[in-house]
Amino acid sequence: MLLFIDESGHNRKEMPCEVLAGVAVSEDNLWNLVQAIRSVEKDCFGGYLRELHAREIKGRTLLKKKRFRSAKRSVQIPAGELADLANSCLRKGLNASKLGLSTSGATERELVAYSRQVLDFVHQVIDLAARFSVQVFASVVDATAPRPEPGLLRKDYVYLFERYFYFLETFAPRERGLVVFDELDKAQSHVLLQQMAAYFLGTETGKYRSSRIVPEPFFVHSDLTTGVFLADLAAYIIGWAWRLGRMEQPVREELRPYARKLHDMQFHGEKPKAKGAGVWHLHGITYIDDLRGQADREEEEEG
Repeated sequence: MLLFIDESGHNRKEMPCEVLAGVAVSEDNLWNLVQAIRSVEKDCFGGYLRELHAREIKGRTLLKKKRFRSAKRSVQIPAGELADLANSCLRKGLNASKLGLSTSGATERELVAYSRQVLDFVHQVIDLAARFSVQVFASVVDATAPRPEPGLLRKDYVYLFERYFYFLETFAPRERGLVVFDELDKAQSHVLLQQMAAYFLGTETGKYRSSRIVPEPFFVHSDLTTGVFLADLAAYIIGWAWRLGRMEQPVREELRPYARKLHDMQFHGEKPKAKGAGVWHLHGITYIDDLRGQADREEEEEG
């Protein structure tokens, strides 16, 4: 089993929540899912976005607010013309980027067609992921949540790995989970590797969970990896539009339909309580309003 992980909002500048998102895909389904997404991509844009787009394809570029405003313009375009117009828009943008031009020269019809195709494409991608039994995991953190002292693996990672572990527990004992991250710079990757090693090899809980999760992750280029692209989409959408009743962060209503689909794809499972006293019900998407552990909080209260 592969868990592709990406994060969104961690610069704490644009989004009301920080999200660490993971999508779990079985090895048996991965290539078929990739091919299905590429087929939809070609249908929507007449080619592949990674070849036609001037920048890396991410949720924040595909689903920015002006994309929805553009798609709603009162421009009549027959369905059969949308893909060709979107392709023309992309090619003009790519050419302008290569020449260092400030504008692409795309017509209004091309811009509107591209926006409509993008929104439909994202819906189709999420629907395909659901059809291939992709499970969604996410730690959603309030942007103002108190932080622990640096050094240990963050609580949002621990919670994500906890739920991934219990998802793996639903399979045969030989099933193992691999973790695939969007590539970080070398220093960040080294820190994360150290923190994961300290958790999985240095704590009792981590050692127990390493029986299912391989503690050494892989790092890949997100613009070349469909699984990380899915995780990025999930992180961006959930950060803006997935909410529990007690969450008061602002919401982008236009992203709600996508968020509802991701909500329905999240893992649901059980975690045994200590001494056989029942079970905790787990959900793949979790809200965290305090990243500190109990010891951190008690120390602050005493101080």
